[in-house]
This record gives sequence, C-alpha cells and structure tokens, in this order.
Amino acid sequence: MIWAAEMNKTIVKYLLGCLLLSVSSQGLLAQATRTAGMNNPYYDEKRVHLGFALGVNLMGYGVTESLVPQNGEIYHARVSNLLPGFSVGFITDIRLAKYLSLRVTPTLQFTSRTITFKNESGAPFPYGRPPEQSVLSLPIELPITLKWTALREGNYRPYVTGGMGISWDFTNDKERALLHKQFDYFMTVGLGCDFYLSWFKLCPEIRYQLGFNNMLVPVSERPELSEPDYFYTNALSHLRNQAIIIIFNFE
Repeated sequence: MIWAAEMNKTIVKYLLGCLLLSVSSQGLLAQATRTAGMNNPYYDEKRVHLGFALGVNLMGYGVTESLVPQNGEIYHARVSNLLPGFSVGFITDIRLAKYLSLRVTPTLQFTSRTITFKNESGAPFPYGRPPEQSVLSLPIELPITLKWTALREGNYRPYVTGGMGISWDFTNDKERALLHKQFDYFMTVGLGCDFYLSWFKLCPEIRYQLGFNNMLVPVSERPELSEPDYFYTNALSHLRNQAIIIIFNFE
C-alpha cells in the first residue's frame, strides 16, 4: 500500500510537470510567433535612445494688418512665395511608460519668407520702394514634447506628438525695412509612424507649429530706420510664426 501511494504521488508530480512544461512551451511559442519576422523586437524596451532628424519646412506668418492710413493710403499685406526650407536636429527620447515617452529635439531651421504689400488705390509705392519684403530666418528651436504610440503591429506603429518649445533666431539684419524679433515660444503637434528596420527605426512625421509672440519690431524700436521705409512696418499690427514641417527621424 505504501508503495502504491508513493507511485501515485510520482505519477501526479509527473503529470503536473508535463502540464507546466506544456504551458511554458505554449508561452514561448506564442512569443516566438509574435517576434518572428519583426525587426528590433525589443527596441522599445530601451529606457533612453538617441537619434537625428532631417526634413523640410514651410514657414510663414500669421499676418494682422494695422489698417492705419499712410499718405492717404491703406496698405494690405500677405505672405507669398513660401519657399521650402531645411531642418536638421537631434533627438533624445526618454521612455516614461509602455506607450508614452518624453522627447527633447533641438532643431535648426533654415527658411525664408516674403511679405507682399498692396495699397487699395493701386498707385505706385512711395519713393520707388518695392512691394515685397523678404525675411530670412535661421532659428534654433528647443521643443519638448510627449509622444503617444499605438500598439506595435509587425514592423510599424503610428503615433502622435504634442508639446511646447522656445526658439531663438540668429538673423538680425537691422538694415532691412521689415524686421522681426529673435525670441519666440510656440506649441507643436505632430502625426507620424515608426517603421522598424533591421538596424534602426525610421519615423516620418508631419508637424504643425504655432508661435505666440508678436514677432514684429515696431517703428518706435527702430531709430535707425529711414523714413521712406516706415510704411512697411506701420501697415502691420502683428506677425506670428507658423510652420508646417515634414521631418524624418532616424533613431
């Protein structure tokens, strides 16, 4: 009887061991199935990762006209000739949770904008001045954003970003008739997708930025400005930075 009881215990232990082995094997098989064909399956488990970004930008202004008569004329202004600029930056991504990370992405922008003026009467501009003013910009930006990602499917994963930032423009040509300020602060939102490649992650993203500071330098702060060029600045009330950026993140 004692022998039979010991035999039963051995059989029960054997069956329990087989059951645990089967469950473990099923879990490993499921994990292997999920990771089969996936590039860098454990990439997102890193706490911190770095990268760089390259892209193009379309930067303009939100223009508010002053509608103040000058020499008996009302001048209107609009941004025209949006020329694509170039963007280059660096990426520091800090993982906060499974689907959330904090990103610091200092970026240097190269861009140019043209503001076209038009008076209501259609008369020639005073003193033979041109109806357009080009504004060259070379801002370095420091956006701090949060990145929310979806569940990874194979080798891609969509995401959205949102945050705030500050910028400082290195251009300060006081000889121009129209001058903008150097400091700005802005909000940014973006939409993109992570593509997991064999050696790195490629993340194309489209981003919109809206500045909050009035970038227009008023005539009262420009004693060096000659009188014939006053009307360019006096025709405006506010200039606010706006930008659409298509960026390719390499992480």
